[in-house]
Amino acid sequence: MRNTSQRRAQILDMLVERGNVQVSELVPKFGVSAVTIRADLSALEAQGLATRSHGGALLQRTPPPEHSIRQKDHLNASLKERIGVAAARLVQPGDNIIIDSGTTTMTLARQVRSLSELTVMTNGLNIAWELADAPGVELMLTGGLLRKQSLSIQGAQAEACLNVYNFDKLFLGVDGFDLQFGITTHHEAEASLNHRMVERAKKVIVLTDASKFGRVSLHRIVALERVHTVITDAGISPEYRDGLARLGLELIIAE
Repeated sequence: MRNTSQRRAQILDMLVERGNVQVSELVPKFGVSAVTIRADLSALEAQGLATRSHGGALLQRTPPPEHSIRQKDHLNASLKERIGVAAARLVQPGDNIIIDSGTTTMTLARQVRSLSELTVMTNGLNIAWELADAPGVELMLTGGLLRKQSLSIQGAQAEACLNVYNFDKLFLGVDGFDLQFGITTHHEAEASLNHRMVERAKKVIVLTDASKFGRVSLHRIVALERVHTVITDAGISPEYRDGLARLGLELIIAE
């Protein structure tokens, strides 16, 4: 599966760079069959990133660039702070919650430091550091491998540790949010862990600034049917306001 993910990511890079690819050139490049390459191109098409053409594929949509967590800290910082404040209003003393890794979710962690009888599971090192000395917060970390790009812990061990728990709420950060393709992220292991988090939470709350709407990254976390609430800023377009309403999702605008 890892080789498949890496190959598809490289094919997508080629599409972004050149605008099109051919099956005949990808087969010798990756040393796999034409059937495998066609499956790769179909997977990219299913994500809305490519359109199949005769003998190959064309770029349909450019995925958003992946920034390091230090770079993300400076992107839309004031919007993220307001989103964190709005999200904190949904947290009650006594809750058991998951806070996903990320910079938008980090603003939530700052807001819940003063709560009591709160249990927080996280896979984010920055979030764990923020809550490490919060007296009323019982802090739990997933095991697993550290991805330095995002300061997130992931992998099979991280997923396995969630299996014995049930959480009231999951606060999830995303790299892409699309009405058709759902919520997505750049990295396969992060998407897999996020999917497991969704399975273990009663309520899924997505925290995202409006710049993420209409974007699709390579790896889907879940379809929007699994999401309950979206917290964003006033930059959300009428199209997305209407789309979320049609899907029955609660929309909270952080003022």
